[in-house]
Amino acid sequence: MTRGIAVVTGGSAGLGRATVRELADRGWDVAVLARGEDGLAGAVADIEARGRRGLGISTDVADRLAVEAAADRVEDELGPIDLWVNDAMVGVFGEFLTTDPADFERATAVNYFGFVNGTRAALSRMVPRDRGHVIQVGSALAHRGIPLQAAYCAAKHAVQGFTESVTTELIHNESAVKISTVDMPALNTIQFNWVKSQLPHHPQPVPPIFEPEVGAQAIAAVAEKPKRRNWVGEPTVMTVLGNRFVANWLDGYLAKTGYSGQQAEDKTQPMLTTNLYTPTAGDHGARGIFSDRARMTSPQVWIIRNRATTVAIGAGALLSGVVAGVAALRRR
Repeated sequence: MTRGIAVVTGGSAGLGRATVRELADRGWDVAVLARGEDGLAGAVADIEARGRRGLGISTDVADRLAVEAAADRVEDELGPIDLWVNDAMVGVFGEFLTTDPADFERATAVNYFGFVNGTRAALSRMVPRDRGHVIQVGSALAHRGIPLQAAYCAAKHAVQGFTESVTTELIHNESAVKISTVDMPALNTIQFNWVKSQLPHHPQPVPPIFEPEVGAQAIAAVAEKPKRRNWVGEPTVMTVLGNRFVANWLDGYLAKTGYSGQQAEDKTQPMLTTNLYTPTAGDHGARGIFSDRARMTSPQVWIIRNRATTVAIGAGALLSGVVAGVAALRRR
């Protein structure tokens, strides 16, 4: 028996591929929307190897009509969509003023309007049925911009504001449809091999780095226990809170460390052909080339999975503090 029908955009590689596998492991039938035929075929094979139904549809998420057509096909072939995960992305690394404006606009089209298009396709089908769940794959960089990734940071900030607006509209209309955001830390994915880069050395995620399966586990947990805002990895928590309280200090810190921190001089293998405008050939799976320095666990994933226990522990700690405080006052 299926848990439901899920759609994952960008599910042919990286975090999306890990998410496709994780959802299939947990009983979802999964449709994968991505551009590359090789990666789509590999993702569908992963799903079917886990005993679930899979469907791969070649789709550029920046094309609204293509996304709508893909959603129609999913419902025709698999059934009503219960879960939609927006994850598709492309990357442009370099300073803003030296980035080709066309590249910047293309990255924005995929990383922002791709999420808008996916959300529209999902909600236009879910809202009339009054059920369903949209998950936006966010980032610590939705809360704090860093150098060399202006297009990506701007898009993630935009997705955050867009999602909050749509969430309030659903609440106003008393809809049972849910939207969640799962903000990720730096992940070891293939994107750092095929981003369009101006950097002198190989691009890398800002350490500390996590394996994409960590993010996939968080997404699957949120799919089962919806919550609007979710942070994965201690660096994400520190980034969000740090930018709220010491944003000016972070400006200077990132100006000093943000350039070297996004380059790996020890990785000398050639980059793949960029996937900015056309898909990179081949099936590249979930992980990138940084497994030698990537973590496989995050306490935030445990917290997402065990919210009731977390709340109880927090309440117990608070109560203990209150009791201790009262006792101290009585001794005075």
